[in-house]
Amino acid sequence: MTKAFSVVLIGISLLAGTGVSQAGVSIDIEVAPPPPRVEAAPPPRGGYVWAPGYWMWEGHRHVWVEGHWIPERRGWHWVPEHWGERHHQWHFEPGHWERG
Repeated sequence: MTKAFSVVLIGISLLAGTGVSQAGVSIDIEVAPPPPRVEAAPPPRGGYVWAPGYWMWEGHRHVWVEGHWIPERRGWHWVPEHWGERHHQWHFEPGHWERG
């Protein structure tokens, strides 16, 4: 393996490990989501963060997605999926990691 190739691999590894990964999902609908369901979060689990359940739009109706564990990212906090009213429509914001 050449030195230049090694440097490229290290650079790619560093970028992959520090980048924020977000899907480009954008949903705007005229139908308000139902109230969130009450889910009892399980006891803390080392190395993981609990992502609470949320309503997802599935073509013509809202479908409940149950909460689940996701691997922790030190120095980051999880912002759960949520709906917000925007320009007389309901906008879905995917869950994502933020620094802090």
